[in-house]
Amino acid sequence: MKLYSIFTQHPNVCTDSRVCLTGSLFFALKGANFNANEFALSALEKGCAYAIVDEAEYAIDERFILVDNVLESLQQLAKYHRKQLGTKIIGITGTNGKTTTKELLASVLSEKYNVLYTLGNLNNHIGVPLTLLRLKPEHDIAVIEMGANHPGDIAELAEIAQPDFGLITNVGKAHLEGFGSFDGVKQTKSELYKYILDKGKLIFINKANLELLDMANKSGLIYPDKMYSYSMEFNDMETMMAARVSSCSPFLEMECQSKNDESFEIKTKLIGSYNAENVLAAVTIGKYFGLDEIKIINGLENYLPQNNRSQLTITDKNHLIVDAYNANPTSMSAAILNFSHLNTNRKSLILGDMLELGVQSEMEHQTIISLINDNQFETVILVGEMFSKTKNAYLNFKTVIDAILYLKDHRIENNYVLIKGSRGIKLEKIIEVL
Repeated sequence: MKLYSIFTQHPNVCTDSRVCLTGSLFFALKGANFNANEFALSALEKGCAYAIVDEAEYAIDERFILVDNVLESLQQLAKYHRKQLGTKIIGITGTNGKTTTKELLASVLSEKYNVLYTLGNLNNHIGVPLTLLRLKPEHDIAVIEMGANHPGDIAELAEIAQPDFGLITNVGKAHLEGFGSFDGVKQTKSELYKYILDKGKLIFINKANLELLDMANKSGLIYPDKMYSYSMEFNDMETMMAARVSSCSPFLEMECQSKNDESFEIKTKLIGSYNAENVLAAVTIGKYFGLDEIKIINGLENYLPQNNRSQLTITDKNHLIVDAYNANPTSMSAAILNFSHLNTNRKSLILGDMLELGVQSEMEHQTIISLINDNQFETVILVGEMFSKTKNAYLNFKTVIDAILYLKDHRIENNYVLIKGSRGIKLEKIIEVL
């Protein structure tokens, strides 16, 4: 493979002509509103060694490598590289918690192994190949996050990454516009189970989640030794690891118990009991890979959440629980319920629209209003077009800028404030006035 031979000599890859490492390979990808073939020459002038293009008019000298399709070439190169190295790969997907679980797991496994893991949320048909191309011979394990918006997405990513192990954190109502229904979500996420089980490899599974068990059985789970299980049902001796929440005020603390009845405490820096399953997944996989309890505890207790995911931010006026990276009906409901149980009297909500829900959007937003109505909060601020269409008695703003202007004149002080919404609403901007 000519391209792989070139890659071994120039192992850095870039797709943005504005950010070029000297000696790297530039892949001229196309999108709905751009054609990077047009910037290939610029990438070379900035230091790239070669540019991979798929339009002949731009291949003007030997520094250009002309292919039929740049994206497919990137994916094929990543798949070939993965095969050459043979690194053990753990594939992670799920509706909620996959990024947090990926980072928790990487933190745990790094206590013993050299681990590569997905940066940020580079979990799509471009991000996964780019992550795989960062693999080096010294890596023992790779933790690869896989995201999906449409049926077939996970099957495509699994075929590229060829994971040896698979974990689905959970399934819920998200990206319904692309999946069409909740059944569409389950079928797409199940593609990871199907790939793993077809290859005779191992899945990690929350055995207490009946939907995941059903998905695994329908995907070909026949032999129990192809399943390594965990459960939030304490004293469940049929699973490898069980756990229960011991405290959540506000940081999550858990008691874990292994099948041989060993138990230990973990004190995380995560907000929300809904993160307990994510923590337990990392504990379970750490145990499978031979880490002792001290290393597992260190990996989890040293992990600091970032990027507005289950993150506690203390200002001079309030305590902010910032979870504004993503939102769907499942995660929004869990966050509100967890927040409602927080042991403090002064609690306020600032919620943004849940995007990509298609025809079910209005109904799902109204359901969230009903959940808010069932609990007591000092102030409730709703941001976005969809929340504005619901029947509610709360403060409604079309944009986050409108909400900021309001809060500058009507300050929230001495409160715990939950900030939760889809990334497109940009609720993190509101932190500056809180």
